[in-house]
Amino acid sequence: MNRRDFLIRVGCASAAALAAGGLGLALYDSKGPAPAEVQKTLTGLGDYTPRGLASGPGKMAIIRGADRAAMFRQGIKALGGMESFIQKGDRVLIKVNAAFATPASLGATTHPEVLAAVADLCFKAGAAQVLVTDNPINNPDSCFEISGLANAARSTGARIIPPRASLFAPVSLPGGKLLQNWPVMAGVFPGVTKVIVVSPVKDHQRAGASMTLKNLYGFLGGRRNVFHQDINGIVTELALLLKPTLCVLDGTVSMMTNGPTGGSLSDLKDTGTMVVSTDPVAADAVGVELLGRTLADVPYILMAEKAGVGIADYHRLNPVVLDTKA
Repeated sequence: MNRRDFLIRVGCASAAALAAGGLGLALYDSKGPAPAEVQKTLTGLGDYTPRGLASGPGKMAIIRGADRAAMFRQGIKALGGMESFIQKGDRVLIKVNAAFATPASLGATTHPEVLAAVADLCFKAGAAQVLVTDNPINNPDSCFEISGLANAARSTGARIIPPRASLFAPVSLPGGKLLQNWPVMAGVFPGVTKVIVVSPVKDHQRAGASMTLKNLYGFLGGRRNVFHQDINGIVTELALLLKPTLCVLDGTVSMMTNGPTGGSLSDLKDTGTMVVSTDPVAADAVGVELLGRTLADVPYILMAEKAGVGIADYHRLNPVVLDTKA
């Protein structure tokens, strides 16, 4: 099956599912993607590394506090300001974690205050457009609305891009064992010039933790639960698929247990920390400490480092450490 036939098949499946009244069913193929007969698949989602950081260590700020918006503003200022990452005319894609239809207070999704702060500064730096996306587990409309992310986007002028069948295209990662002819939400990237990944810090029963790198799982389509058998492998391959401009890891409140869904305030702990970094591996290494764990507890972080994605010893980045309460 070539790429055109693949997209036609997905489109037909989508139409049938929508007729049955289930948007979510349209986005998941219970049989998984069919193998491609011709090599017309994509090999990645792009390299959006900031100018001047193509080689060498990344940049990082670790901010302590409780006011998410203030923490982000101080963190990005310490790294040279948003203008160091977003320039006039940029079309920015913000990848949030909107997996579940739960309120922000339960910590299972990206907090709307962080999304609003990031989108606002993107526009102030001159971005022509800011897009927000994810492929949630629950109904997308419900997830974006109940989590508060839809309202945060509206309040800043950002645009939510919900998943739809036409956005998915087969991707084969060169050298990859898992990402071969698999549908990925590649249709949100044409025209995008910068990518920012905004994630919460939370426990994950299979992966050990869900933070920046695990957030990329939300780009997958198809019957993606089959990857649970090798969760560390798929997260590592996803990390190779995309090089973001910036990562914002929100550990103001972290989900310590019963992740990734949580469901109770007793699952949460005030950890008072936000990480703003160009290195997703280093950012997640800080998050592991917030959860009271070690890198051995979250194998994909060291696997991603070995694959050349980033640096697990975040101290090597000489992070700027700030306290917004001071």
